[in-house]
Amino acid sequence: MNTNRLLQEINFKTALSGGPGGQHVNKTETKVILEWNVLASEAFTMQEKERLHEKLKNNLNKNGIFQINSAQTRSQHKNKKLVIERFLNIIE
Repeated sequence: MNTNRLLQEINFKTALSGGPGGQHVNKTETKVILEWNVLASEAFTMQEKERLHEKLKNNLNKNGIFQINSAQTRSQHKNKKLVIERFLNIIE
């Protein structure tokens, strides 16, 4: 697996995070959503992509995009790091 190539293929979105907060609750987008198009990936062979697509089908949206998110911390930067780590563990 070419990790650098794979990381170039992912996109991020942010959203308001639920749960406890302080004065910035509902004002700061700290939830990070990672999106990756499995079948359009150039980091894997077609056979690998088909196998990944089958294994990840429960996390695919209607367009075939793999999505996971993290809202564990109040820091968007930390949530981005956490979601990347989760993504790489899942793909591995």
